[in-house]
Amino acid sequence: MKTLENQTLLYDEDCPLCSLYTTGFVKSGMLDENGRKSYCQLSAEEQNFVDLKRAPNEIALINNKTKTVTYGIDSLIKVIGFSFPLIEKIATIKPIHFILKKMYSFVSYNRKVIIPGNVKEENKLQCTPDFNYKYRFLFIGFALTITSFVLFGYSNLILNLPKSNITREIILAFGQIVFQSLLLLKFHKQTILNYAGNLMTVSLIGSLILMPILVLSQFFQLPQTIILGWFGVTVLIMFLEHFRRVKILKLPFYLSFTWILYRILALLLILN
Repeated sequence: MKTLENQTLLYDEDCPLCSLYTTGFVKSGMLDENGRKSYCQLSAEEQNFVDLKRAPNEIALINNKTKTVTYGIDSLIKVIGFSFPLIEKIATIKPIHFILKKMYSFVSYNRKVIIPGNVKEENKLQCTPDFNYKYRFLFIGFALTITSFVLFGYSNLILNLPKSNITREIILAFGQIVFQSLLLLKFHKQTILNYAGNLMTVSLIGSLILMPILVLSQFFQLPQTIILGWFGVTVLIMFLEHFRRVKILKLPFYLSFTWILYRILALLLILN
């Protein structure tokens, strides 16, 4: 693995995802031992040439020799492309680069709701991305669509439930967002949308856990005990994750119990 030397990748230390992949670059040898640095630890000199408004949105790669900075997807292409030149050539083709840039923005602007972390409020510099309504709504829509299709498939595996349809599942998933949001009307709209993003991430996690059973059911006749048991374990994991995220967001703890209440009410409605 070729090492890109004298380059420092700034990362968000409050973002577990950012910490994970930048650590991976160093451990794999793509960057040298000093190849990553927390955005919060920027020196006074570095603050003079790093765009402090852009860097929280687009990960910055500092060239320590020339004191120049690359941002966003171009930073990642530069790091990975130094070890894998073919990937760099493909990634810089205009249509592909455009798609990669949009995908990067989709993840970057939603990283705090995909994998939230506790914010160290004592840090003077905070690597918090700007709130972007477009990408937040896109993420919520993406997660809602995946969740609806997975639940549509899984509910049809449960024999005691009336046959499902995709419209019902979309309404139920969207209804969950509305139901929970009504309990947060006294909060700022960005807080509500941050919670909605976390809520849909929890739903997305649940969908991914249910996927193996959906796949296996295409090849085997699975007993109802396995189908129901797996679903029960999934709900428990989702509840615990939802509770953890509500605590990180410093929102009322009862949101986790109203989340369960909505599901119970929805089940009663389906059965009747």
